[in-house]
Amino acid sequence: MRRAKEDIPPKGPPKRMRQLNGASQMTDKTADTYAIIEESGGQRKVTENENIIIDLYQSGESKAGDTITIDKVLVVGSVGGDATLGEPYVKGATVTLEITEPMFKGDKLFIHKFRTKSTYQRKTGHRQRYTRAKVTSIKA
Repeated sequence: MRRAKEDIPPKGPPKRMRQLNGASQMTDKTADTYAIIEESGGQRKVTENENIIIDLYQSGESKAGDTITIDKVLVVGSVGGDATLGEPYVKGATVTLEITEPMFKGDKLFIHKFRTKSTYQRKTGHRQRYTRAKVTSIKA
């Protein structure tokens, strides 16, 4: 005999919620500040003293130690605390990055072109250039 859906008890919170709840219980240190910034057409969550990889900045001609100020900040908050949402950006909020490596190349990607029943085959490669930076401060 089949049971109705109302008789089946729920299995508990979704897996994603279990991970979030477990993570919040295990943190004993002070709340870290984070920001969600808009960079290179995408959004990225950053925290202070985090090393991040961004798209090539100033054609790789910048020097190590130069700073980048990003004012397109969408959200500023603290882990387990309150968050300030922007509409679309948070007014007066900035994220400062320090360039640690002006230019480096990513992994090589191979592109294979192949047509069946003919002798057409092409193989090309591509290595994207990036800039490595460290988040020095988040100001709200």
